[in-house]
Amino acid sequence: MRTGEPLPAVGEVLAALATGLWHWNTATGLVTVDAEAARLLGLPADQATLSQAQVRSRLHPVDWNEISGVIQLAVAEGTLGEVRVRIMDERGRVVRVGRSRFHASFDQRKRSYEVTGSLQEVTEPVPGTSAGRTAVTGDWRRSREAFLLDAGRALAEARSTAEVLRVAAGLSMPGFSPDGLAVFGVTGDRLTIIGHHGHQPGDEGPFTHMALETDYPAAEVVRTGRAVYLSSPEKYKDRYPLTWPLAAHFNRQSWAFLPLTVAGRTMGAWMAAFTYPVAFTPDERSVLTTVARMLAQALSRAEATESARELTDGLQRSMLPQLGPEIPGMSVAARYVPTGGGLQVGGDWYDMIPLPSGRFALVIGDVQGHDVRAAGLMGQLRIALRAYASEGHRPDAVLSRASRFLHGMTFGALDEDPSDLRFATCLYVEVDPTTGLLDIARAGHPDPAIRMTDGTVLARPTAGGLPLGIDPDADYPTTRITLEPGETMLICTDGLIETGGHDLDTGWKRIRTILEEHDGDLEELADALVQAVHGPSSHHTTGPLADRREDDIAVLLLTRQDDGRGRDDTVAVQPAVRRTVMSVAQAEPERVGVARQQLRELLHDWACEDQVDSAVLLLSETLTNVLVHTDADALLLAEVSGEPGHRRMRVEVTDNSDDLPHRRSPGELASSGRGLMLIELLAQAWGVDPRGEGKSIWFELYESEGAVGSGAAELP
Repeated sequence: MRTGEPLPAVGEVLAALATGLWHWNTATGLVTVDAEAARLLGLPADQATLSQAQVRSRLHPVDWNEISGVIQLAVAEGTLGEVRVRIMDERGRVVRVGRSRFHASFDQRKRSYEVTGSLQEVTEPVPGTSAGRTAVTGDWRRSREAFLLDAGRALAEARSTAEVLRVAAGLSMPGFSPDGLAVFGVTGDRLTIIGHHGHQPGDEGPFTHMALETDYPAAEVVRTGRAVYLSSPEKYKDRYPLTWPLAAHFNRQSWAFLPLTVAGRTMGAWMAAFTYPVAFTPDERSVLTTVARMLAQALSRAEATESARELTDGLQRSMLPQLGPEIPGMSVAARYVPTGGGLQVGGDWYDMIPLPSGRFALVIGDVQGHDVRAAGLMGQLRIALRAYASEGHRPDAVLSRASRFLHGMTFGALDEDPSDLRFATCLYVEVDPTTGLLDIARAGHPDPAIRMTDGTVLARPTAGGLPLGIDPDADYPTTRITLEPGETMLICTDGLIETGGHDLDTGWKRIRTILEEHDGDLEELADALVQAVHGPSSHHTTGPLADRREDDIAVLLLTRQDDGRGRDDTVAVQPAVRRTVMSVAQAEPERVGVARQQLRELLHDWACEDQVDSAVLLLSETLTNVLVHTDADALLLAEVSGEPGHRRMRVEVTDNSDDLPHRRSPGELASSGRGLMLIELLAQAWGVDPRGEGKSIWFELYESEGAVGSGAAELP
């Protein structure tokens, strides 16, 4: 073409390049093709308007199904879509392979897509070569589909967040597998690390509790709900210069950050990092997006399950009392293990009640059922028993009143649900700690057992009556026994005896053997009894151990001591590290005030208020210094670590400017230049660390100056 001649029409250029054009409106179901696109589809080389069915008949069925998914992905990510399609003749044979690139938009009002794209023929790779494992031959597609089926099945079977993360870490994607994974959640206005893989312990520190406004890919994904693909370190550095230093030392080459979205709500982000370059083709993005959707669904299910379990666990804990203060001359230990079925709440309970006479009562019982109804009745019955006992009634009167109370509640519900009749077994023991006298009333419950000083174990038969709630006028006679010094009494629900396929007889023999052979203290004995059913347990056990049980377990042990020793419930509390991360952009100077407030909240219980004021002042100086004297944004990382009273506060402000701060000697009327002077005067340690790009200014204060040596660091 000579200079000055008019440009040819677009259609002529595309035709010369053997490239056709097509347009698809899913609302009308019509596809318009130009002459070249029609020729490539095996139709007469004329512009035509075709139905979806006509176009579909010309494409391989698997490829047609692929197009819909890629269109949705392109719209979701705001990118161009690309697919390879096998074009068939009337006999169903592949006559050519085409590549189409297109732009798609979604009409929210019509709930339809408008798609415009190009179509050109490509050379099909030779089967059996490395180039042959592409979507064209179907080998790569079949591998991908098999992978997604396996991944979906594994994620669907994961029952907890930990299991979901283990499955995600073990996923081996066809053709490209990340070596570093991280799952971010959202708490308030901050990112949290739900779990990670391929990193060292502690690597997650700077990314924990990062503000959502921070210039970090995962934060942007959560804010916008759109995926971020970074195919090289240069692209990461250019797009996120402020937080690039946090990712640089991992030596990764490509990153994909995808939203975890459920029911239109972005609940977090998933990072897949690669040690080798990844181009993130439409096929690869499609796989990553599909995995992210399945991962979000699995995490949502796990979160709902764990929330329900936490709720019911808290309900059960709130219904079961603590054993209260030590009793002179006696020790008490208790265990409760809920059933593994349903919501993990049931009708078993125990209680220890101080009495007006100076004695105390031990109560253990079992409301029929293992559901919320049983747990609710258990809570109400326990409160009623405490009220009757606190009024000073004898054991028989307490159980009589409780039976009448439960009868009134359950029979009142029969008008609504005739099958909802419930009863409860119960054992009530009034204990005199001075004499060791035990007054026992029993309502259909297993008898107590006594372990004597020589290790002999005997069941103590006691008089009893009907379970509570059956007969409002039932009598509950009292049996008195004496607990001698060194003896231990066991009372429990039938779950301890019968679980594991045992009946009352064989189960009791198992329990008696444990009582006879155990020489440890009371807490160890309580653990051994529960261990005999399903293995190691804590004071309150849920999860996989409880899942192997058929019934709830409640156990109470009472020992009369000779030396008056009590229980030691001291628990060592490990200090935690507090941390906050946030960015302050040049265009957001008002966030300096937010940063000051965040630091004050981080130091809310710091021993020295003057040090808090100093830290806030120094933070303000360092942040303002970045905003005033550089063109860069600032990243704040503040943390508090150590034991209360001997803690360390460290504040670090990072920016991308290579200009190092210098000490100046401002005059009396100068409005600036005192930043480093203040840091040197107020901080107990400080410094400036140059980085590959930029620098970091840090300072430290110590809650106890004697805990760590003080002294100012020198500028590099």
